[in-house]
Amino acid sequence: MSSVVDVRRDGDIAVVTIDNPPVNALGHAVRSGLHAAMRELRDDASVKAVVLAGAGRTFPAGADITEFGNPLQPPGLGEVIEQIEAMPKPVIAALHGTPLGGGFELALGCHWRVAAKGTRPGLPEVKLGILPGAGGTQRLPRLIGPVEALPIIVGGEPIPAERALQLGAIDEIAEGDVIEAAIAFARRVLAEKRPIVRVSEREDKIAAARADRSAFEAAAAEATARTRGLEAPVACAKAVGFAIDLPFAEGLKREHALFLDLVKSDQSKAQRHLFFAEREAAKVADMPKDTKPRPVVRAAVIGAGTMGGGISMCFANAGIPVTIVDATEEALQRGLGTIEKNYGISVSRGRMSADDLTARMGLISGTTDMTAVADADIIIEAVFEEMEVKRDIFGRLDRIAKPSAVLATNTSYLDVNEIARATGRPGSVLGMHFFSPANVMKLLEIVRGKATEPEVLATAIDVARKLKKVPVVVGVCFGFVGNRMLRARSLESERLLLEGASPAQVDRALTDFGFPMGPFAMIDLAGLDIGWRIRKAMGPTADGGPAPIADQLCEMGRFGQKTGRGFYIYEKGARGGTPDPEVAALIERTAADMGIVRREISDEEIVERLIYPMISEGAKILDEGIAQRPGDIDIVWVNGYGFPVRLGGPMHWADTVGLAHIRDRLRHWAQFNPALQPAPLLERLADEGRGFASLRTGRDKAA
Repeated sequence: MSSVVDVRRDGDIAVVTIDNPPVNALGHAVRSGLHAAMRELRDDASVKAVVLAGAGRTFPAGADITEFGNPLQPPGLGEVIEQIEAMPKPVIAALHGTPLGGGFELALGCHWRVAAKGTRPGLPEVKLGILPGAGGTQRLPRLIGPVEALPIIVGGEPIPAERALQLGAIDEIAEGDVIEAAIAFARRVLAEKRPIVRVSEREDKIAAARADRSAFEAAAAEATARTRGLEAPVACAKAVGFAIDLPFAEGLKREHALFLDLVKSDQSKAQRHLFFAEREAAKVADMPKDTKPRPVVRAAVIGAGTMGGGISMCFANAGIPVTIVDATEEALQRGLGTIEKNYGISVSRGRMSADDLTARMGLISGTTDMTAVADADIIIEAVFEEMEVKRDIFGRLDRIAKPSAVLATNTSYLDVNEIARATGRPGSVLGMHFFSPANVMKLLEIVRGKATEPEVLATAIDVARKLKKVPVVVGVCFGFVGNRMLRARSLESERLLLEGASPAQVDRALTDFGFPMGPFAMIDLAGLDIGWRIRKAMGPTADGGPAPIADQLCEMGRFGQKTGRGFYIYEKGARGGTPDPEVAALIERTAADMGIVRREISDEEIVERLIYPMISEGAKILDEGIAQRPGDIDIVWVNGYGFPVRLGGPMHWADTVGLAHIRDRLRHWAQFNPALQPAPLLERLADEGRGFASLRTGRDKAA
């Protein structure tokens, strides 16, 4: 029949199996194979019903997005789905794994759906900046109701099989083999002479919304409330509305038109770039292909503070037992109490059950005895950013940890190679830079030291995935990728204040650009004292460089939200700050003392002086091989620092703006601050009319 579509018989039941590893993507060969198989089975009188299944680990997990933007080779997925739905014989989908996107749309075209336990169907197209374009926004509302369909389509998250059954998106959960269960289901349908009811013809679930749209409008407003300038969620909600307002065929046309508009949009291109970049980020070009990660069944974390506690929660959430070690019983109990409190908040919000809390706390143990880490497979140090403290800890771990243990430091800035030299096994040492709060933030910078062994690196990547983090492998330098680029932005932030901008104006310019918060609000949230202590310990070149305003605020005891005052004033219980005339006066006084004449500064200038230097620093990071690919930098900044998803990360966005323009503007600002001269790689690419996307690795190689 086809190399990727197989047909076998079980009596009068035909079983059509898609076998296109790894995820049975619905590319042209699969679509053609399905189209031919269904046409043949339709005309075969000996076949009474059809079961549609997927081989391997999942029912089709989506369309082949590499085909987006290219001329469509018929048949299209929508055509295949309509062909299946029009079959005069019952078609039952046998779902397992992750039937996502086009895969779930394919299942919606079948007449019934049987799912294996653990199946998680969904329509995640919104995360690619598009919408379900093969009838998903029209069929799912007709199957389960438009209000119920909205969060699935607009949110893009898969749902458990149990929830899908409750909603009516599937008809049965199989106890054993899902294909055998689907065959048995088909035989019951035939025996009971059940009429075929096509999803596209159903009206019962949308009748209430047609009579009164208010509940749908409220649900749509809630679903799109926090889209932060993204076009796709709004388009998804609009398309679901078509299912209420229009006949199926017309709604399908409107859905397809919206889909085509989104596919061509810059936002979708940016989000698709991030999709592929995330999958590339953990790949290490020079790692031997046969490298295997070491098994990790037990972990240990040194330090029970904010970071140590959050990292420990990550392991517990993944079902991996973890031991927390702290120097004092008081600090240890405080940390364990904070962990239990955080889990308690999740229980109160319905995100986990009380039993889950008990189970996860049962995986976390605490001690003040460092020798308790002796049986851990991975040990992560999460103490203060002080080199001598870290060197001392790693020297002790070297004597205690078993030979196969991976030793990781959660440093944000410090030299991982120097930390590794405190041990007799530098090949076992690397950096695992979690972002705060560690139990929430997805990004994990994995810092490869000069001596880090491939097996150790592979283990860290494997652990990151088990913890449901997005791993990005980076090299050793001050601040690695994220904080090194952040430093370039921070250097200009205070200069802008001294030259005439206010903290509120700078923050507003960046939130208007798309960041969730501006630099000064972020510093207040994290605590001004963190950078202050680093600068005092390492000199004014550390952290964000010279910071006369921030340093003076710290000397006044203004550490940000935790003290109620920083760059802003925070009233008791308030999450947002208000401008403080005292800070404005301090800025003006400091500028006068430094001989700086303040002037009016535009929002456009603020964006150029904060974002363009970051891009230039990113070019240096690529040229030095600290990051392997431009996409790695984008993944770091989108997942760790809130760079707008709709722009695809700083390096992707730079390509859309044009490197020649960025080069010219940096040259302009360099007249006033020589540090803003564009990086050599940025200069070279701009001169050649190329973008960062033309680089295949961190080194400048021809595309």
